[in-house]
Amino acid sequence: MSNPFGNAYADAMRAAAYADLGFPGTYSLAFRDMPGILGRHVSGRRALDFGCGTGRSTRFLGELGYDVFGVDISEAMLEQATKRDPIGRYHLIGAGGLASIPWTDFDLIFAAFTFDNIPTDDEKLRALTGLRAHLQRAGRLVLLVSRPEIYIHEWLSFSTKDFPENRLAGNGDPVRIVMLDVPDRRPIDDVVCTDAGYRSLIHRAGLEVLETALPLGRNDEGIPWVSEQHVAPWAIYVLQAASEG
Repeated sequence: MSNPFGNAYADAMRAAAYADLGFPGTYSLAFRDMPGILGRHVSGRRALDFGCGTGRSTRFLGELGYDVFGVDISEAMLEQATKRDPIGRYHLIGAGGLASIPWTDFDLIFAAFTFDNIPTDDEKLRALTGLRAHLQRAGRLVLLVSRPEIYIHEWLSFSTKDFPENRLAGNGDPVRIVMLDVPDRRPIDDVVCTDAGYRSLIHRAGLEVLETALPLGRNDEGIPWVSEQHVAPWAIYVLQAASEG
């Protein structure tokens, strides 16, 4: 049985390059407002980091006081996560997909950029439905995703100028982007999902949106932004299980 998820960082060279990445440049906008967002919506401390990669977001949640478990489909990425965080709890998702996760009833499930690499709407829907089943009744699912706009502009941390075909990409189409904050400059293959696309999948998965954030760069941050003050590269969706009836 093939693995139900895909991962752009599955090879060891990419994992090693990604392991030392913190929250520089454009990435800082993805996490800058997250403590406040989580503080408004999450009451418990038990968290799952879905698609944890090398553990950057897992460590971030741990520093915020969450009792966090990290899961991913890439052995290479989890090896790097364990090197950086030997006492962390990391689990490889195998062919059984979400059913292979040995824990459940989470107050928070966090997915940072994971859905950028899940190739089809059907697979995204299965993932969202499966994650909903792992939430406790008042739990929250937080999706941090790349907006379609990130693939057609230049950024402090990314370049797309070599891929003009990105401008023609619609929902579900492949796109390419180069990360500038890591030594591995091979293009990343992602899949576009529009706001309307995510909202449709969220509804079909039995979830509902509590808050949407589109963080922009600010003048007072002292960062030489490129497009970040005018175009939001990321979207943050805070979700809960839809009420019945």
